[in-house]
Amino acid sequence: MTEADNPHELGEAEFRATVHSFEFWFEAVEGYLHGRPYGVSPGLEEVDLTERQRDGLITTLCNYCVGETAALDASSGMIGFAPDRGAKIFLATQVVDEGRHLEVLLHRMKQLGVADPDAEIARRANRSLLKFKDRLLEFVDARDWEASVFAQNVILECLEFTVFRHHAGTADPVTAEMLRGIVSDERRHMGFGENDLGRRLLTAPHTHDRLYKIKRQLDSLVLDTFAETMGELGIEREERPDLAGDYLAAVARLGFRS
Repeated sequence: MTEADNPHELGEAEFRATVHSFEFWFEAVEGYLHGRPYGVSPGLEEVDLTERQRDGLITTLCNYCVGETAALDASSGMIGFAPDRGAKIFLATQVVDEGRHLEVLLHRMKQLGVADPDAEIARRANRSLLKFKDRLLEFVDARDWEASVFAQNVILECLEFTVFRHHAGTADPVTAEMLRGIVSDERRHMGFGENDLGRRLLTAPHTHDRLYKIKRQLDSLVLDTFAETMGELGIEREERPDLAGDYLAAVARLGFRS
């Protein structure tokens, strides 16, 4: 595994100097995007899906688009009040990532026969995820850096990383390869959020209580989204991965317990 795959293994000073740069971003994405238009290797064959599988996948992709749009809107807005140039540069790379994610997801929907993705997203979007998006953008509009980076680069990115990683393990080959490329980006986005907030919590412990209250407000929206996604993918309840456990374990790394 390379440093681009796992930036958490870098020392703090090296992590910050490296992961905020466009150079690091380019090296990270080039390895899994080069020669893969829309994130998928040319010639990778589709498999036959039942109508139920296709419909469930379309609904799931619609909700992925909601999450990626939220991240695109939030990360672009956060550039204007980021605390330093390094954070601004990193967020610029994240804007590009989120735009690419949205593009490949919309392309996949069209491959599945969706003529009007925007209309399908409006019709199928998860209400809990839409509420999460609204809350995230409220933090951004208020120029609240700590709440914004926590809601986006910790909670939302953790939600997406967890769902996409598990979905890639059971998806059709085309969707799976697309999702694996997205997961690689989400890991980098999470690393930025954890590093930024981890340093802030060390110097301002009172911030923990405020962010913990935000977490408690958003947890139910995240867990509802997990449950609905697994249902749309047709995974029986007893066979579903413990996405809630994975999510709670990830946010617990910053000291936020249930």
